[in-house]
Amino acid sequence: MRLQVKGKNVEVSDTLKAYAEEKLGKLDKHLNDAARLEVELAVEKNPSIAASQIAEGTIWTKGPVLRARESSSDMRASI
Repeated sequence: MRLQVKGKNVEVSDTLKAYAEEKLGKLDKHLNDAARLEVELAVEKNPSIAASQIAEGTIWTKGPVLRARESSSDMRASI
């Protein structure tokens, strides 16, 4: 499994990247080596949105493309 962590309106620190790799590394036993996983971490700039920390994951496999999105007030909780 190949994992890529990117940021939108946020700088991805080494600790956030390591945390995402730790959490999403658990999927490795369910996916084959050809699968590609991309995680995009974003922060909404709108002050009226309480859950402004967003983590969106996309998995490309030989079959379907899987996507998940979660938002909260804490980036680690979103991951």
